[in-house]
Amino acid sequence: MENMAEEEEEEVAQVRVLTPDSAPTPAPAFGPDSDSDPAPSPSRRRASASEAAESNALVSPLKSVVTRQNEEAVSEEMTAEEKVAKEVVKEPPAVLDSPHLTTEKHISIQMQLADLEKLAFIPEGDFNSASSLISDHLDEDNKQACPLCPKEKFRACNSHKLRRHLQNLHWKVSVEFEGYRMCICHLPCRPIKPNAGEQIINKMGAHYHCIICSATITRRTDMLGHVRRHVNKGETKSRYIAASTAKPSNEILKEADTDIQVCPNYSIPQKTDSFFNPKMKLNRQLICCTLAALAAERKPLECLDAFGATGIMGLQWAKHLGNAVKVTINDLNENSVTLIQKNCHLNKLKVVVDSQEREEDDAPGEEEGTLGNIKVTKMDANVLMHLRSFDFIHLDPFGTSVNYLDSAFRNIRNLGIVSVTSTDISSLYAKAQHVARRHYGCNIVRTEYYKELAARIVVAAVARAAARCNKGIDVLFAVALEHFVLVVVRVLRGPTSADETAKKIQYLIHCQWCEERIFQKDGNMVEENPYRQLPCNCHGSMPGKTAIELGPLWASSLFNTGFLKRMLFESLHHGLDDIQTLIKTLIFESECTPQSQFSLHIPSNIIKQEENGILIKTTDDTIDNYIAQGKRKNKEVVTNLAKKQRTDISSEHPPFYYNIHRHSIKGMNMPKLKKFLCYLSQAGFRVSRTHFDPMGVRTDAPLMQFKSILLKYSTPTYTGGQSEGHAQSASEETVANRVEVSVSDKTEAGGCRRW
Repeated sequence: MENMAEEEEEEVAQVRVLTPDSAPTPAPAFGPDSDSDPAPSPSRRRASASEAAESNALVSPLKSVVTRQNEEAVSEEMTAEEKVAKEVVKEPPAVLDSPHLTTEKHISIQMQLADLEKLAFIPEGDFNSASSLISDHLDEDNKQACPLCPKEKFRACNSHKLRRHLQNLHWKVSVEFEGYRMCICHLPCRPIKPNAGEQIINKMGAHYHCIICSATITRRTDMLGHVRRHVNKGETKSRYIAASTAKPSNEILKEADTDIQVCPNYSIPQKTDSFFNPKMKLNRQLICCTLAALAAERKPLECLDAFGATGIMGLQWAKHLGNAVKVTINDLNENSVTLIQKNCHLNKLKVVVDSQEREEDDAPGEEEGTLGNIKVTKMDANVLMHLRSFDFIHLDPFGTSVNYLDSAFRNIRNLGIVSVTSTDISSLYAKAQHVARRHYGCNIVRTEYYKELAARIVVAAVARAAARCNKGIDVLFAVALEHFVLVVVRVLRGPTSADETAKKIQYLIHCQWCEERIFQKDGNMVEENPYRQLPCNCHGSMPGKTAIELGPLWASSLFNTGFLKRMLFESLHHGLDDIQTLIKTLIFESECTPQSQFSLHIPSNIIKQEENGILIKTTDDTIDNYIAQGKRKNKEVVTNLAKKQRTDISSEHPPFYYNIHRHSIKGMNMPKLKKFLCYLSQAGFRVSRTHFDPMGVRTDAPLMQFKSILLKYSTPTYTGGQSEGHAQSASEETVANRVEVSVSDKTEAGGCRRW
């Protein structure tokens, strides 16, 4: 009995030590000298507090409840002065010093199932403190709620049901890593990012919390692969904690003689406000060459980068062109605007913010005088383009750009240039057809020429936006690569130009059997049999509907040869070597000429260039002759332009292309691509390679003629002991001749054209 009394007194003493009370309280005797030492010394109190902390970390939840009840009973004996002192002096609980509780790990990451069960006794929002035990998770019937499930999903229940729930739902499907178990969590840890026009959703499905990087993964297989990648990189828990203590510094990158400071997660749009994609280097160099060619016509130019992010685009314009351009970089995000200003000072450029010019103190005055000024604005892009007029506008939003086209063409100056970069390739490349119909109003399917189809979709959207503002467009070039679709157009003011532009938006008839294609004929009359327009005979030889109508699409040329040659000259002048190969391919594609039969020569002293009937002077001391205070001098330019566009349709490059692998013959080895281009050229067809497809052939030959020439110069896979110089068999020759005869008869009878 005496031993039991001593144990109870010892527990009460421990409770009194853990209580944050600075005043001495009556304590039971611990030894014979207790009468002479009524108040413990500070060193003894610290020792007893550490011992109590170690013992309290091992106390079960039930015992903790009993301890709290004893603590409340003892606190009733305290005087009023002691209660006031307790409220004033609040020491942190000693349990926080436990090494097992870390703030880096989520509550779903535990070592044992018992640790997970203990969380049911801890109130929400205080999982790190074991001294503050429940009352919220326990009701009058001693029912407990799951700490990893919301109350709407799992109601409070008895302890044995809760233990079974934790074991079957959370613990069995956990992922193990270095002794820890990452259990599945159903709490709303990370809200789902809403789409445009939707409300914020505060719920999230089942997910796992990574112990290394604190990422949330929804599937268990993905979580296993996620942890495996951390292990392969040598990333462990200790390294993560050490790295998380130090704040990551911004990295400085260099591109085209321009230094930019980027955020730590600059290549992940979901984790940063200032997105920077190194894979868009070709896009930035193409736009820089475009602006340089425009600056040769007239200067100074007022240029706008509507979505600046890091400001790399506008900085390159100012660095390469200097005082020939007046650059405005805009962004709606406050962090991006601050980063743009830092990058301007990093490149020793003058920054104009709110009509106040601020210069870099460390930069020499002579160096800054040779560079152009940059105005940084924080405004919505639509509002800014409605307020001010520009000579050059570049749109590069995250995704589609159809929401900004109307405001871009509202105040663009005559003969100015609008460049549009679309990164919503899933919808443009026919992977999300419903999104393409929603954004562009187009019906498309996946074809062999899907990249050029995407470029014509964007040009059609740009042309419709320009026509709504009584403006026409002249497409300078359109590029569709893996990550983006870039369209650059010149603006022509006037309703006549707008009408001519609107006429070039047509529908495309695509055969789903042989993949032949042709634009519909002009006119408003209903066609009795639209299949007659196709050069193929798939509808007559096969039952059912064989063709589909795609569009509306841009049905005219995608390239301007004169402007592309000037861009190549500017790329040589500014030392942009990475883009020269692509520009040369665009020039060959615009003229539809094989590269082997065309020698590209660009004179160093270009004086003038004719583009679609418009005489563009490129001397430095002249300004454009067709602009006088923002208005056209006369209407002769528009009339001459319309006449030239009607007469030069035959000189435009043929639409679309064929993939040589797509139409190869089974059991035959097709010729090399360069030789096949020569064979088509010798047959009298226009032919060239295309940047849309490495194995694509742009030609005006019908598909049947294309296949017949491919069959004629293909060799069988098994020669049967014949010599290397293959001689075509009689059966193959008869098949090829038969195809050629049928094609010639059909072309003479129908006289179809592909435009």
